[in-house]
Order: sequence, then C-alpha cells, then structure tokens
Amino acid sequence: MSKFCFGADMGGTTVKMGLFTTEGELLDKWEIVTDKTEGGKNILSDIANTINDKIAEKNISKDEITGIGLDVPGPVTDDGYVNGCVNVGWSAFNVREALEKLTGFKVRVANDANAAALGEMWQGGGKGHDSIVMVTLGTGVGGGIIINGDIVAGFKGAGGEIGHITVSKDEEDYCNCKRKGCLEQYASATGIVKSAKRFMAKCDTPSPLRDIENVTAKDVLDYAKEGDKLANDIMDFVCDCLGFALSNIACVVDPEAFVIGGGVSKAGKFLLDKISHFYNIYAFDACKDKEFRIATLENDAGIYGCAKMILGK
Repeated sequence: MSKFCFGADMGGTTVKMGLFTTEGELLDKWEIVTDKTEGGKNILSDIANTINDKIAEKNISKDEITGIGLDVPGPVTDDGYVNGCVNVGWSAFNVREALEKLTGFKVRVANDANAAALGEMWQGGGKGHDSIVMVTLGTGVGGGIIINGDIVAGFKGAGGEIGHITVSKDEEDYCNCKRKGCLEQYASATGIVKSAKRFMAKCDTPSPLRDIENVTAKDVLDYAKEGDKLANDIMDFVCDCLGFALSNIACVVDPEAFVIGGGVSKAGKFLLDKISHFYNIYAFDACKDKEFRIATLENDAGIYGCAKMILGK
C-alpha cells in the first residue's frame, strides 16, 4: 500500500522539495538548485535524482510512493503540458510525461500560484473551505482559484491570472504583460510604491512619507496603520482596485473565502479590513460579506499544494 508522496515547487533559483505521508504530514523538506543552463534541460532529471536519493536515505520502497506533484512558473494545462517557462528557459512540452518517464511514478503538474492556492486551501489560511480564491501580493500579483477542491487551470492553463485583470482603462504605463491598467500595476508592492509617488506628486497633503528617499510598500502600510492621511489615501486607492477586481471574480466563481498572501499581506487585519470594505461596495448582493483570510504557509504553500494534487480530495 502506498504511504508517501513528494511535492516539488519549482522556482527560478531553487526547487523546494517535500516528502509527505499519504495522510498529509510533512516528513522532510529540502531544496536543490534550479539548473537553468542549456535551456533548463537538466531540471527534471535533477528532481528525479533527488527523489531517488531521498527514497534511499529514508529506506522507502518505491512501491510505497503514490506519486509526485510538481508546480512550475508558467501556464499548465490539466494534462501537464507546459506552454513554456521563461524564467527557467523551457519551451513548450509535456512536463508530466517527461517526469513520469524519468521516475516511473505518477506525476501531476500545475502552475505554481495555483498549487500554492491549493496548499493554502488544504492546510493554510483557507483550511476548512474547499472553494477559495487566493491572491498573492508581492513584486507582482499572482493568484489561484480552487473550486470544490479542484484547481481551475483553464483551457490554456492561464486560469487564476488575477494580476492581469484590467481595473483601469485610463492607465498610460504598460504592465509587464505589455498591456495597460492591470491590477498588478496598483496592488503589488511595486504598484503601491508607484501609487505613492503619484499621490505625493499630485497633492500637498503633509506626510512623513515625503521625508523618505526611497518609499517602500511597507512604509506606506506602516504609516497608514498609524493613521497618516496620505498613506491611508494611497491604500484606499490600492484596496479599491483590489476590491473591484475580486468582486468581479466572485460573480464568476462565488468562492467561500479569499486568501491574501505575499509580502504585502504582512499588514494583516488592517489590509483585510480595507479590501473587504471596498469589495462589499462593488460586490453583487449574493456575493457580499465573503470571508477574507491571511495565507499562513508562506514558502511551503507550493509543496503542500503539490502533495495535495497527488493525494486528491
């Protein structure tokens, strides 16, 4: 009887690895370097090798392994076809089939943000629910949608790309996706800084933010929590954008809860209350008063989600 599974969270610098029991207990975690040389051709074999090494180290029979869950920083279809990963040099190919051939184990593959959302639903901030929308507010804005315990990947694997919902038709600057007015341009840590500079340029409201040479998103949030008017005006604008976007998502998927992660989420309840306030202004009546939670698994969310893909519902 199978007793163990592996979760592998592939990033541009390292691949985070986890060994789990089939009951969901994390037994061991470690990292290997993401080898991006020669178009990343060695990454999957490195993952296979480290799994074999761990099996030997723990004296586990291969018959006891249920499978491997892997997430990657790019769009993934339900059958494991990855439509390229720029960060690691991959072109399009079926990653599931390739890793199954290398290991002999069952493999499931997902986008990294989707896997993190699944992990948070299972053992993190979304625990107790099986339908959540996760939003990651970091350098960019990522997301994942889980409905009835399943990842919503979409036809081409682009489901859950929350950061590229258009929230402004008047934006003149380009997003990294080469479009204009994306949520990521306002609600990411980078977007908060950009919004702060715009607010300070267009108004005379006094604020200690004006005395900081290189304002950060943390600066804005810290002063907003202290009651600074300018900082609160900036965060009201940011959370208005977020609330607007999430209200539209709710009309489509109607989740039980929203889980907010990433570095910006360290602002905690203050941030959740602001997002919830603006969300309810825009939300369809039947979608109002959703639960907003902070993600709790941090860097382990991916490996938990990858394990859950193998363990199933």
